[in-house]
Amino acid sequence: MLNVNNVSLRYGDQKLFEDVNIKFTPGNCYGLIGANGAGKSTFLDILSGETEPQTGEVSLKKDQRLAVLKQNHFEYDEFQVLDVVIMGHTRLYEVMQEKNEIYMKSEFTEEDGMKAAELEAEFAEMNGWEAESEAARLLKGLGVSEDLHAKELKDLAGAEKVKVLLAQALFGNPDVLLLDEPTNHLDIKAIQWLEDFLIDFENTVIVVSHDRHFLNNVCTHIADLDYGKIQIYVGNYDFWYESSQLAMKMAQEQNKKKEEKINDLKEFIARFSANASKSKQATSRKKLLDKITLDDIQPSSRRYPYIAFKADREIGNDLLTVQNLSKTIDGVKVLDNVSFTLNKDDKVALVGKNEVAKTTLFQILMGEMEPDEGTYKWGVTTSQSYFPKDNSSFFNGVELNLVDWLRQYSPDDQTETFLRGFLGRMLFSGEEALKKANVLSGGEKVRCMLSKMMLSGANVLLLDEPTNHLDLESITALNKGLINFKGSIIFASHDHEFIQTIANRIIELTPQGIIDKEMSYDEYLNDPKVQQQLQQLG
Repeated sequence: MLNVNNVSLRYGDQKLFEDVNIKFTPGNCYGLIGANGAGKSTFLDILSGETEPQTGEVSLKKDQRLAVLKQNHFEYDEFQVLDVVIMGHTRLYEVMQEKNEIYMKSEFTEEDGMKAAELEAEFAEMNGWEAESEAARLLKGLGVSEDLHAKELKDLAGAEKVKVLLAQALFGNPDVLLLDEPTNHLDIKAIQWLEDFLIDFENTVIVVSHDRHFLNNVCTHIADLDYGKIQIYVGNYDFWYESSQLAMKMAQEQNKKKEEKINDLKEFIARFSANASKSKQATSRKKLLDKITLDDIQPSSRRYPYIAFKADREIGNDLLTVQNLSKTIDGVKVLDNVSFTLNKDDKVALVGKNEVAKTTLFQILMGEMEPDEGTYKWGVTTSQSYFPKDNSSFFNGVELNLVDWLRQYSPDDQTETFLRGFLGRMLFSGEEALKKANVLSGGEKVRCMLSKMMLSGANVLLLDEPTNHLDLESITALNKGLINFKGSIIFASHDHEFIQTIANRIIELTPQGIIDKEMSYDEYLNDPKVQQQLQQLG
């Protein structure tokens, strides 16, 4: 059990945590959530001992081991991949090194023999003989092929290095596992493997992630970091979100009979218990949910932006025709004979391993880049609004405040009151609306770009990775806004929940062409015909 007692931390006038008291218990997975800048990663650093709190302490039994997903792979660049994974269990790796040093001595003394015997006993007790096979199993599960296991870490690509560091954290059955954004740079198969691993993991997990699908699948509890306090709630992210909304509704309807509220709660819990996606988690979570009382449901003080896209003009049947588009960039053919037609009610998710291919297609469709071959044509009733992956050109060197920045993109000469109201819905209220555009954080820039898109009144939206830099509240709001949008959408995202809940059509860009299916994302991933087609296309 990991105990947090009266932990507080301030940076100057900023209060990150104040008198935090939590017991993280074995068998549970805690999703640590909070707005950007709230201190989630700092709290994990306090739990791991990398950062000292100003008051309080974090305690773990002496015989228990804590493992952390490291963010800096450069310190391991000179080591073999398999060794990097085993280094996740520091003492085991030390014993292996000590043993090897003794056995490599040219003269082997009686004292060496006694020391070697002690080390061998400790090595066996830590299951050392299985270390290499366990490390290899973890690497294989995450998609790091066996031919890379003996290479030095510096010889691997960036995404593969991330997988090695994740395997390092998972190695050796740690008593407490701290994971900060573990799904970053992972492909779908690796994420699914990690989900299964954590669902079967019997010790304590504390994870920070913006991937709601991941949090929903693995978490038994949500640890909500808000206003310097951390409150623990039973259930996954969706349960926390929906229950906080239910509590807010109940608070607004104080005259409602308590019996009716209890019935609402029972129906709510029953719905979530039935929808759990994994059998082991479903059973565990249902037992926890069944114990919840009305008083346990609390409204959240978290602020959500209001995101709603409304088209100024109804869209016709003739939207977009793409014929035989091809494009080569830096000698690599990123688009090869791409053809499709966009229909009136389509919400298309572009997927595929090649990020450049997706961004290139967006840029061609928006007239920012010319194809090498092929054509595309937008229908006369369409108007497009584009969210680029790189928005720096809209902000770098721009001295305007946000009111004047947004005014540039207003189709009419709107009043300051109107523009301030628009910005307020995106959480830029009061003095926030007068911030200079060139000093915004990544998440603030994204919210400004979404404001620009909403102001456009377009009936076709193109979005390239719009959830990057956003906190969970903004992602949830954007997700709802796109679900409710009455026009057509083409978007790219790595957020599983985002794709599954918005898209009704999947187009995968492969090196040999496209796969185009009218179905949900989960159906696409589980369709054997699709998987066979992917193998054929390489």
